[in-house]
Amino acid sequence: MIEIINSMNNESLMQDFHRCCASSQWTEQMVKARPFASTDHMHEKAIEIWNALSDSDYLEAFEGHPMIGADIEALRAKFTHTSAWSEGEQSGVQSASEDVLLRLQQANIEYLNRFGYIFIVCATGKTAAEMLDLLEARLHNPPDLEMAIAAGEQQKITTIRLKKWLETLA
Repeated sequence: MIEIINSMNNESLMQDFHRCCASSQWTEQMVKARPFASTDHMHEKAIEIWNALSDSDYLEAFEGHPMIGADIEALRAKFTHTSAWSEGEQSGVQSASEDVLLRLQQANIEYLNRFGYIFIVCATGKTAAEMLDLLEARLHNPPDLEMAIAAGEQQKITTIRLKKWLETLA
């Protein structure tokens, strides 16, 4: 599998990496990091590169995500039709009450207004209520701490997406 990645043309690989993380700097550096000795090496480089990026690179990656709660109907559908999601993503979400969905929408807007970017959380296995609790707790963080937490969550999301992408190559 790593041979496939190492032999891909740069443009195709850039597109695939961009689907895993929307930071152009991360994507470019991942392509330049080839050849990878193994998939583990690729994952290690992904984390190493991510951790060396700037806040502006993190913000660019965050922009690759839709804001939870921007559209209450879309939010309701997201949390009530979990079987349509890929295996493992949102798997802990079976249903969400109208109250939780509305509070999630409101808290997301408050977060965006406070920090200037959307709430980033690795949602895999979390219920809507758990995400709401995390969001409400993180609203009180100082901006620098929140950026570090959001960047860590993005890194988890990227790792999951890289693993899913690798599965498509197998």
